[in-house]
Amino acid sequence: MIRNILGSLVALAGAASAVLSPFRDWYDGRAGQDYRVRDLFGGITATESGVLVSILLPFLFAALLVIAGVVLRSRIAVALAGLVVLGFTILWMVRQGQAEGALTVGGGGAGLQVGVANALAGGVLMLIGALLMRGRGAGARSQDRARARAQREREPVEPYAAPPADQVDTWPPTQEPGMSTHTSPWPEPEVDPYTGPDPHDPRTRSYPQAERGPEPGDPRDPVHPPHRPPER
Repeated sequence: MIRNILGSLVALAGAASAVLSPFRDWYDGRAGQDYRVRDLFGGITATESGVLVSILLPFLFAALLVIAGVVLRSRIAVALAGLVVLGFTILWMVRQGQAEGALTVGGGGAGLQVGVANALAGGVLMLIGALLMRGRGAGARSQDRARARAQREREPVEPYAAPPADQVDTWPPTQEPGMSTHTSPWPEPEVDPYTGPDPHDPRTRSYPQAERGPEPGDPRDPVHPPHRPPER
């Protein structure tokens, strides 16, 4: 948090320095706003320039980039603004050196003056501000995930959605493994009521049953033999 604030302040200071630089003298008493943007690509001329079509134009664009980068905490936008300011300033120096034959630094209104220094300092400050800023790092992303998780927890959750009209047999869904619902168009077959184990099925016998002996009165019964009828 502190690094973002410090980096933003440094970047904004660099943007202010870059925007103010065209209103100061750049070379031999000529202000930066007197140089046209097109002269940076076609060669420096003595033609005067309007303010909005002068070298001030790319510097204003860079200042807007810095403001957007500070609001969005985008290090890339701030660094790009610094590169724009430094790039146009160096391009002007190259074109001015070609027009004059050489660049000189001197006092008394001769050579490079304070406006160029302000522009270079502004671009450097923007790059330093981009390095100091942390941007939207892991902390901001974790906060966004926490807010999204809290939002999902506050929303009511319906355990099961209502089935469509053509699949009324699928309600309610089961929690059994495998197929979650019965999708057949026909009703499920009813199961016969349970009547207990089958006594004749050896698989359902819990205990072995003793074999039955012959019934009383049976000729095969050794304990109760049949009686002969009495003679008359």
